[in-house]
Amino acid sequence: MVMSSGRKQTLAGGASLDGAWGGDDAALASRSSEFGIFFGGLRISNLNSSCIRCLCHVTGCDLSHKCTDGYCGPFYISRVYWVDAGKPTLPDDDPNRKEAFEDCARDYNCSIRIVESYMAKFGKDCNGNGVTNCFDYMMINFHGGRACSEPLFLSPQGLKWLAHYQQCRF
Repeated sequence: MVMSSGRKQTLAGGASLDGAWGGDDAALASRSSEFGIFFGGLRISNLNSSCIRCLCHVTGCDLSHKCTDGYCGPFYISRVYWVDAGKPTLPDDDPNRKEAFEDCARDYNCSIRIVESYMAKFGKDCNGNGVTNCFDYMMINFHGGRACSEPLFLSPQGLKWLAHYQQCRF
C-alpha cells in the first residue's frame, strides 16, 4: 500500500499512519520501520526489512546468481521489471548503459532499490483482504504489477513461491 499526498491507508492490524518512514540491512533499516519504507517521497506500507528478506527468500535469494534466461540477481529481476521500476542503477551509473540493468540487479543493495521502486509504483491489495502487506508484494513479484490478483496455487512455480513464503512470513 502506498501513501502519498496526504492519503491515509490502512495497515496490517487496522492502524493507519500519516508519517513517512525512513532496504542491505543497514541501508534498509535506515529508511525502514515495522510499518514500511520511505522511498522517493512515498511511504510503502508494510514493505519493511523483514518483508524484503522474505521476498528475496521466496525467489531463492542466491547472492551469487548472475543472469539466467533474462532474470538477474538474488531477486531474479527481469529487464522489463527494472524498466517499470524506473531503471535504478548503481551510484554514478548511466541507466542507458547496456549493462546497467544487469549490474544493478546482481548487486543486493541495488536490487532492493529496484524492488522498492517497483512496489512504490505497483503496490496494492492483490488478494482483496483490505490490507496491502508482504503477501501482496510477493504476488506482485510473481505476477507483475498489473495482474497480481491471480491465485498462486494455479501453477507449480506459484505453489513453490507459496511454500517459500510460508517459511519466512512474519
